[in-house]
Amino acid sequence: MASPNSYKLSCSIPGHEMDVRGLAAAIFPDGAFMSVSRDRTGRVWVPNSSPDRGFTEMHCMTGHENFVSCVCIIAPSDTYPRGLIATGGNDHNICVFTLDQPQPLFTLKGHKNTGHEDCVRGLAVVSDLEFFSCSNDATIRRWLVTGECVQVYYSHTNYIYSLAVFPNGQGFVSTGEDRTLRIWKQGDCQQTIRLPAQSVWCCCILPNGDIAVGASDGLIRVFTEVEDRMASPQDLQAFEDELSKTTIDPKTGDLGDIKMEDLPGREHLEEPGNRDGQTRLIKEGQNVEAYQWSVADSRWMKIGDVVGGSNQQTSKKVNYEGKEYDFVFTIDINEGGPSMKLPYNVTDDPWLTAHNFLQKNELSPMFLDQVANFIIENTKGHTLGAAAPSAADPFTGTGRYIPGSGTPTGAPVGVADPFTGEGAYSSAASRQTSTNIYFPKTDSVTFEQANATQIMAKLKELNGGAPGEYRLSEEVLESLEKLLVSVCNPCASEQPTTEQISLLWKTSHWPEDIVFPVLDILRLAVRHPQVNDSLCGGDADDGVALCNHLLSLMKPQGRPANQMLALRILCNCFSGWRGRSLLLAQREAVLSHAADLCSVCNKNIHIALATLVLNYAGSLHGQPDLEAKAQCLSVASAALESVQDKEAVFRLLVALGTTVASDQTAQDLAKSLGVMSQIAKYTSVTDPAKVGECCQLVLKELQ
Repeated sequence: MASPNSYKLSCSIPGHEMDVRGLAAAIFPDGAFMSVSRDRTGRVWVPNSSPDRGFTEMHCMTGHENFVSCVCIIAPSDTYPRGLIATGGNDHNICVFTLDQPQPLFTLKGHKNTGHEDCVRGLAVVSDLEFFSCSNDATIRRWLVTGECVQVYYSHTNYIYSLAVFPNGQGFVSTGEDRTLRIWKQGDCQQTIRLPAQSVWCCCILPNGDIAVGASDGLIRVFTEVEDRMASPQDLQAFEDELSKTTIDPKTGDLGDIKMEDLPGREHLEEPGNRDGQTRLIKEGQNVEAYQWSVADSRWMKIGDVVGGSNQQTSKKVNYEGKEYDFVFTIDINEGGPSMKLPYNVTDDPWLTAHNFLQKNELSPMFLDQVANFIIENTKGHTLGAAAPSAADPFTGTGRYIPGSGTPTGAPVGVADPFTGEGAYSSAASRQTSTNIYFPKTDSVTFEQANATQIMAKLKELNGGAPGEYRLSEEVLESLEKLLVSVCNPCASEQPTTEQISLLWKTSHWPEDIVFPVLDILRLAVRHPQVNDSLCGGDADDGVALCNHLLSLMKPQGRPANQMLALRILCNCFSGWRGRSLLLAQREAVLSHAADLCSVCNKNIHIALATLVLNYAGSLHGQPDLEAKAQCLSVASAALESVQDKEAVFRLLVALGTTVASDQTAQDLAKSLGVMSQIAKYTSVTDPAKVGECCQLVLKELQ
């Protein structure tokens, strides 16, 4: 017989269709517990009274659009006598449930300004009224159980994996991919402890107040503030020595770009730091060393040697399986499972690389966006893809800024409108393809979402280093910020002023290497009727000037971020009648320049290009302008030759369908261009299903 203190299997519980990602049992009586899974559900299990000692599913909760990664259970209160269950998912959302219904009581949407902008990785209960969440977007958020976000915490510089709350609820700790444990008190990060491991996966607070963390090097470390429980001076020195020997590669996303010639020497360490955890880089001979300020010790502690920076004098390739690569990432798809290696060169397409990686390792295509975005984020400043050409200094406390970030690139069919991510579309998966829910699409598709705080932070950062003749005064920055707030908030009492619009237009002519945050503001502003009228048609010459300026940014040898944002601005111009009239008048030049970007290997550029063609097709639907429709068909057809992203393909198919719908002349023209044979390859696409379904409907229209 087994010892009374040893554990043996009691039962196995089938039910979930995919791997289980989180468990919780805080408030459930009599051995019941909660599970969440990649199958997008949460389930409550209660023990059987029968002799088989198994569990029966008592309750199944649905509401997430992608896999569910974490769960926490909030204790009963007067308002919710059975307690609440919060779940976080890869759809960027948090769903809050009661045990009284399978649907969420409310959903904290990732596309809202108050919600997370990436996968929600961890949840932690503060009280029966509040809880925390953390995310791949490098933020921590504090929520009321009624759904309001009451505070956002910034300090981490990479994915945040885990949270734990001190028993008194007055502080908490967090860990993440930036190698750190961070201790928060009274709303601020009071202490940053860096570990000699890339990923700090998990943390918990022990009953005596000590903090335990688990990391990717296989070690569990316990930290204490009680002197009697601290390690010996020899062990503390050994830990510091291990940390100082760590090599920090900026390609992992832990540091920004490094210009060795701009770095100070060791004398920079003679100045005390401003806050705990502040980091400084210094040049020591031909090497770069990283130091972190310790408030407790009043000194700079070496935390590693920086290697492989893109702008250092020596740049090392990484050898993997007999080939040299710019990067070889370690990927942990299944936490706790074996790591996998992902090699990547800056000339590669991140989406194709992610696709090949998933195929090689027999992983679900569901992870495509997650892996591709990981590549883009961790090669920022290097990639030919969608990453920003510059990123905020991770040690200033400002989060990363990616131009136009957060814009939806498609949603699962049957869950949301495939263009906007909103709930305007009903399920296509349950319909026959004879029911056309895709085209003609005559309302414009725009790029709406943004993080105004990050845009302004990046604008101010770049302004600090801008050439003297371009540097903006505090008054101008404040004016642009007021404009951004007014155009992002439909309920704002203040409307854009003529002076603000003029300043925006002038600033949009900044040098091309720093103009992208201004273009992001312009993208959002042209949706506002007053700005649309002013820039697109207040004066005929103004509209032409706007078009010409955007087209100059779209030249094939230009910067990808500027190309993408220029295309998105043009798409958003369609939201106003003056903008639509301007673009129809300038259609030949705009679509001609857009077509030149088909060969650029960038997913976000392709989606914006496809959206622009779609908006033109929608504006021309029902019009007799055959020449304009011919150009739409030609550009869409050319784009399909090089575009690989399925969302871009889908939008091009909708553009084709909208152009030929109920127009025999346009249908004949499409046939003469060979459109039928060109799109036939998409008829069997099932992931996402909307591509194959839309393709079949276009072919039916052309038959």
